[in-house]
Amino acid sequence: MNLVIRDVRVVDGTGAPAYRADVAVDGGRIAAIRREGEPRPGARRVLDAGGLALAPGFIDMHAHSDLALLRDPDHSAKAAQGVTLEVIGQDGLSYAPVDDRTLAEVRRAITGWNGYGEDIDFTWRSVGAYLDRLDHGFGGEGIAVNAAYLIPQGTVRMLAVGWDDREATPSELDRMRHLVADGMAQGAVGMSSGLTYTPGMYAKDAELTELCRVVAAHGGYYCPHHRSYGAGALEAYEEMVALTREAGCPLHLAHATMNFGVNKGRAAELLALLDDALDAGADISLDTYPYTPGCTTLVAMLPSWAGEGGPEAVMARLGDEATAERIRHHLEVTGSDGCHGVPIEWDTIEISGVGDPALAAYVGRTVREAGDERGETPWTTARRLLLDDRLGPTILQHVGHEENVRAIMRHRVHTGGSDGILRGDKPHPRAYGTFPHYLGHYVRELGVLSLEECVAHLTGRPAARLRLPDRGLVREGYRADLVLFDPATVAAGSTYEAPRTLPAGIPHVLIDGRFVVEDGRRTDVLAGRAVRRTA
Repeated sequence: MNLVIRDVRVVDGTGAPAYRADVAVDGGRIAAIRREGEPRPGARRVLDAGGLALAPGFIDMHAHSDLALLRDPDHSAKAAQGVTLEVIGQDGLSYAPVDDRTLAEVRRAITGWNGYGEDIDFTWRSVGAYLDRLDHGFGGEGIAVNAAYLIPQGTVRMLAVGWDDREATPSELDRMRHLVADGMAQGAVGMSSGLTYTPGMYAKDAELTELCRVVAAHGGYYCPHHRSYGAGALEAYEEMVALTREAGCPLHLAHATMNFGVNKGRAAELLALLDDALDAGADISLDTYPYTPGCTTLVAMLPSWAGEGGPEAVMARLGDEATAERIRHHLEVTGSDGCHGVPIEWDTIEISGVGDPALAAYVGRTVREAGDERGETPWTTARRLLLDDRLGPTILQHVGHEENVRAIMRHRVHTGGSDGILRGDKPHPRAYGTFPHYLGHYVRELGVLSLEECVAHLTGRPAARLRLPDRGLVREGYRADLVLFDPATVAAGSTYEAPRTLPAGIPHVLIDGRFVVEDGRRTDVLAGRAVRRTA
């Protein structure tokens, strides 16, 4: 054996009670598990765990590391949390499949998530070539953690239809079907949508249903950021349940929150809706992050009509006084669909990052605070920021409710997802803290979940959704993607004031039996690869 981890408290990812054992690793897999009283295996190296907990590596079901994995070989933001697999391609916008035009447009559209990518060599255009690029990683050695990919429906629509707010023609719909089928055949695990982001939000249900039929035929799942987390949120969830039922496609609800004042205390209504569907035979799962604020881009708040035509058209509309006033009215009075149908409250919108260093003084301030400091209205400040930073600002949106967060994380199909945007001077602490925050705050401090339940939410359940036959559990023969942590001390280090602080209480992380974190320090091991859909 290469390695034996002695005297460890195995939390195996099933939700079953933890037990003491020695766990042997060889050839990148779990070779033996010997419980107390059974003969102890030998190995070239013995790690005395001293009663640490051993769990499967955590699976981040909602990540935005699409370029970070190719930019940063260290990637401690996730590796130090015990994350061994990220699901990327989220919210309907990512970098494959594309052509030259679409690539330039999508890079602009999600600059606030990933930066423009001047430091990335965009050698790929297809899903398969992107996954191959992840495999190659840095000098052919791979990437920091494993990654699975969702086909981004908004990018597919961008490629086939463009940025027009209209129904797809039959030939355009047929092209989208083929693009999704090709991406699934090349290894994607499903399809995502961002139905408050242009241009994906221009798709009607019939179009989405047809694409979901293709996803289902290839054994994948649909992961929508649906049409509203604010006004009409329950109806938006119900829409996704009905749509996927019609398509016969498994459904995974992205960052399944109930936000804004209109949804305070209403998590039980969402969970009842899901329970009814599950009891009727629907295949549904969901993910959440254990924080109340959201995080997105400032431009995402604008009404969908302002995004028609793409980023340059948005800039032109913002630059025109009459059109900008119309945008303001939709934001502040009507409630734009980009802001989930709720009139925007500028004191809940905190600037978390900008692309232009000259605008750094805005970071950490709400739009209202920044406007007051300059003696101008919040909209004047927001509009200037969007124009000066060329649609680049990212924001924290303080619109969540703790009671909803706790209720949803208890649900039987819940999984964990950071929704972590790594860009910006002051990113959301969830990017660096989601998984230890679950274990430290919600398990140890509050008792919302037991340790065994929580680990199952973060490992076994997501692996089952991804249909991974040999990940997500501590079992003989499974891949040795493992995390050792101390249940008594594990905690998120990241805070709103210091969001890039690494967690405590996670001394060791292994991917394929290789230490990517050892004694609390990131090694130079690049054991991550693209994880492709299995038949």
